[in-house]
Amino acid sequence: MSQITIRTIHTKKEIKSFIKFAWEIYKGNPYWVPPLIFDKMKILDRGNHPFYKHACAEFFIAERNGKIIGRIAAIKNELHNQVHEDKAGFWGFFECINDQSVANMLFDAAKDWLRKNGCDQMLGPANPSSNEEYGMLIEGFDDEPRLLMPYNPKYYLELCDNYGFKKAKDLYAYNLENSKAVSSEKLKRVAEIAQKRSGLKVYPMNIKEFKKELDKVKFLYNKAWEKNWGFIPMTDAEIDAMAKDLKPLVEPSLVLFGEIDNKLVGFALVMLDYNQIFKSFNGRLLPFNFLKLFTQKKKITWSRVLTLGVIPEYQKRGLDAVFYWEIINRAANVGILRGEASWILEDNDMMNRGAQVMNGEIYKKYRIYQSSI
Repeated sequence: MSQITIRTIHTKKEIKSFIKFAWEIYKGNPYWVPPLIFDKMKILDRGNHPFYKHACAEFFIAERNGKIIGRIAAIKNELHNQVHEDKAGFWGFFECINDQSVANMLFDAAKDWLRKNGCDQMLGPANPSSNEEYGMLIEGFDDEPRLLMPYNPKYYLELCDNYGFKKAKDLYAYNLENSKAVSSEKLKRVAEIAQKRSGLKVYPMNIKEFKKELDKVKFLYNKAWEKNWGFIPMTDAEIDAMAKDLKPLVEPSLVLFGEIDNKLVGFALVMLDYNQIFKSFNGRLLPFNFLKLFTQKKKITWSRVLTLGVIPEYQKRGLDAVFYWEIINRAANVGILRGEASWILEDNDMMNRGAQVMNGEIYKKYRIYQSSI
């Protein structure tokens, strides 16, 4: 057998080859949604993407006879380590042929780099953090991923287990159906009582005042999720970059803010599942696929609840039920009768209860692995 080599990559051409290797892994897979190449080029651009203002990374490829057979990124996120007061490192953007020796060499390369950069444990997959695509699919392989959720072959689980990774945390995705959610008397009752007691006012984003609305997101996002396991605050520059990417896809009626006595207390971001359109793009948005974002929008039947949070001092008052009730009805108004709430930490009791009160069912699970270094 020819020798396997591991090397780092740096040039724009190499980064594109790193991205395009995924097409080899998922060839013929009916559930995979090819990522937009220009989006991946941006997130892997260590010179310009705002993530790398507080993080550093190295990208590795495995080759045999000059052909790529695997890839991985090693990531040190200084902001994570400051917030959590640890020395964690991360691995992500992992793709590999079904060969344990290749996977081991890639994991070893990431581990060695993280060790040299002062880390004492490695967690992943993070692509590149918990604010982007996060976790490895462990249940639910017979369905396409919703927008900004990962997908991977089932054999990756064996590659990780055989390497010695252990579970750090599981993440849940709930299937929400409008007919089941609106029939939940408990959800309706809790929402009505919570809204009456609190005076919570829920209203949609004003897309014409996008910059001002984004300032609200910046205030709420880091404050509402700061106590969650693995949470990494987003910098203003990161939020600006993500907002720029998502703005063309936003359905303003599904971006909701909550106020009590004119004070911002909560936020929900629900996106239409554009993966249902992206799948046909084969990774390319321009020059013609861009128009499909508008002409084929009516084909979208799913939405995804990306974030729903209430700032700490207003939590445990049932306000999340108010948001859920609003989401159900507003989504129906734009023709969306199915949704995914993801991802939710397995031990986030409040969010799990909320999804269950909506008669949601866990239909996919993702895992974050860990290993000492």
